[in-house]
Amino acid sequence: MTQNPTQHRTRTVGVEEELLLVSGRTGEPLALSSAVLAAAAGGEAGDVFEKELHQEQLEFATRPVSDMGALREEIVRWRGEAGRHARGVGAQVAALATSPLPVQPSRNLGRRYRWLADQFALTAEEQLTGGCHVHVSVESDEEGVAVLDRIRTWLPILTAISANSPYWQGKDTGYASYRSRVWYRLPSAGPYEPFGNAAGYHARVRDMLSTGVLRDQGMIYFDARLSHNFPTVEIRVADVCLEPDTTVLVAALARALVETEARAWRSGEPVPRVPIELLRLAAWQAARSGPEGPLLDPRTLRPIPPEAAFDAFIAHTEDALRETGDLDRARVALKDLLVRGGGARRQRELLEGGMELGEVVRACARITTEDGTAEDGTTKE
Repeated sequence: MTQNPTQHRTRTVGVEEELLLVSGRTGEPLALSSAVLAAAAGGEAGDVFEKELHQEQLEFATRPVSDMGALREEIVRWRGEAGRHARGVGAQVAALATSPLPVQPSRNLGRRYRWLADQFALTAEEQLTGGCHVHVSVESDEEGVAVLDRIRTWLPILTAISANSPYWQGKDTGYASYRSRVWYRLPSAGPYEPFGNAAGYHARVRDMLSTGVLRDQGMIYFDARLSHNFPTVEIRVADVCLEPDTTVLVAALARALVETEARAWRSGEPVPRVPIELLRLAAWQAARSGPEGPLLDPRTLRPIPPEAAFDAFIAHTEDALRETGDLDRARVALKDLLVRGGGARRQRELLEGGMELGEVVRACARITTEDGTAEDGTTKE
């Protein structure tokens, strides 16, 4: 296969984060996205923030960058700006993938949201979930689909790393990423079969839209897809992460995975033929365990300890990580994750330490906008 002359350029990465709007007094979700967006309108952040299906959420998107340090700066900046505008209308923002407290979400206005609510009924009402979507640049749809076909078995590892949603409607679910379980209730969400090529991808999307079950391309909720707005592969399996450093880790690993699989395609390596039933089980296991329990080995789809799964991911993407300068950072971050745990463990530890759920939410809101914690593990005051 002919080498692409731009293949050695560093791929750019951007992320979208969906934040929860909460009360600074009780931690309860607040339906104030319209007010926050109005406060942000006209300023430099006016086109960064967007509304979501429910009024209790606010989304922002970073610009595409090639340096992970720059990505971190953007995430910290826009989380801070989101918090500032939220405080102006009596709320806070929390990087939580589900609300720990009971909530009955309020739908945003708009024809598309009304259609979605009417079509999916209770399933749509329950979609107060916060994801982190990672966009990695690709040279063409053909390259993008080649990547999509090859990354499928590795995606659950990103779910495990990001897991940040143990609570649902006031209860501990027993899952590290319950968001992903709620999200998979939508009919187009989850793992997918290989597409073969760009024509095959677009034909499948057309076939799905022709059923009338979905309204538009934006409702193609595959675990990873071609963006219909940008020349990117959009990886959609991650929870919104409590701390910016975890988001950066997910983004660095996602970029390395895209680059690794693009090279595999260019060198003529075949697409792994993994049944979708096994992919669903791998996704479930990642959601259940997060970074603290067994995961399914992306190479064999058999259970292995999380540290072995992380080592396998690093080994698989090592060349790409090294070339972007992210290898040591990723190794250190994954080791730290195994020791400290991720967002799900952090929420549980706060509750087990004597906080009520509302206090847990407020503590997580402080972590979201203050970018870090004290050395003893408590939130900064």
